[in-house]
Amino acid sequence: MKKIFIICFIGILSAQWNTGFSQSDISMVTHWNNRANYNPATIARPDYIYLFSNVRNQWAGVSGAPKVLNVQASGFVESLNSGFGISLVADKIGLTQALNPTLSYAFRLLDRNENSYSLGISGGIFSRSMNVSGYEPENITDPLLLADFNRIISPDVNLGFEFQSTFFIGGLSTTHLLSMGNDSLFLNSNHRYAYMIFKNTESDYFNYHAGIQCVNRSKFFVVEGNAGIRFKHPTGLFAGPQEIFDIGISYRTTHQMSFLFGIVPLPDLRVGYAYNVSFVPGYQANGTHEIMFEYRIPVKEFTQDSNSWYY
Repeated sequence: MKKIFIICFIGILSAQWNTGFSQSDISMVTHWNNRANYNPATIARPDYIYLFSNVRNQWAGVSGAPKVLNVQASGFVESLNSGFGISLVADKIGLTQALNPTLSYAFRLLDRNENSYSLGISGGIFSRSMNVSGYEPENITDPLLLADFNRIISPDVNLGFEFQSTFFIGGLSTTHLLSMGNDSLFLNSNHRYAYMIFKNTESDYFNYHAGIQCVNRSKFFVVEGNAGIRFKHPTGLFAGPQEIFDIGISYRTTHQMSFLFGIVPLPDLRVGYAYNVSFVPGYQANGTHEIMFEYRIPVKEFTQDSNSWYY
């Protein structure tokens, strides 16, 4: 029954892969640390309450460039094999402002080899407004000035699946399902995500990982590769090795390269920074900055394997 359910769910996600839509989703480099923005299945994290936030200032110095704020919280109830989460994404691009609050649920199963299978769904609203008063048209009869864009609100749904083993993480997800077929310039659009990550956390002195992700919207594909290493130090037999800092690099086929850095000043607190360089003509001089915070509240005593921040 479990296998049939998972196969059917993946089939639904795969069917989304060929459906068209219009507009871009938010783009955060630090999603490699937390994928819950586009895959609600990832909130199935046992052992602690998880808090996450990242802020993105894109193309610094360009007037009206995108600015994104993302805040999330989730917890896992072992008796229900379920994760529950809440999130808010706010982004401002030019004259438009969007808000996307959601609630998430994920169900997690373990097989005899301790491999994890998680299915997730999130639901909420997507709201976009436009400040028409800030528009300076060349033609005062522009129909945009006559339109009412004070606030447009629509329901929003995301679906996702994720598999985790000792060394691999793989996932499929589809976002903003209810916007499929909507060509409005002021509503978000459906995206499909697929990713695979290799991770090694066995060493007492460092972890390393490498991953690849493909994002699809209509006929547009973006492929992103990421690799990093996380240094740690032994703290004794009871506590196990603790991560202290990490460095990484990402590259997207949209001609963007990112450099990532993170520190772990406390066992349950992690702070990260990412700098993005664009090779798109006209934007080479305008870098993108991201700041990320992760905090976890243990609900039971950590095991040695739980000291890794990589999920």
